[in-house]
Amino acid sequence: MNTTEFELRGEHVALCDLLKLAGVTDSGGQAKLMIANGDVSVDGQQELRKIAKIRAGQTVQCAGWEIRVSHSS
Repeated sequence: MNTTEFELRGEHVALCDLLKLAGVTDSGGQAKLMIANGDVSVDGQQELRKIAKIRAGQTVQCAGWEIRVSHSS
């Protein structure tokens, strides 16, 4: 499993945007499709909301990736 850290610049990021920004998908459309198919989990729970607000301290998993979200320094 590929693990990456994502530094959050604001209070939150939409799940579909996070997948694109972290390099898991090439486009927002591809990210939305993965979410709709149930292929994405947040903190171990399946997440079907494309614009779910992901905050620092959460972990997103999908397609062999684990994204750990933290605040930027």
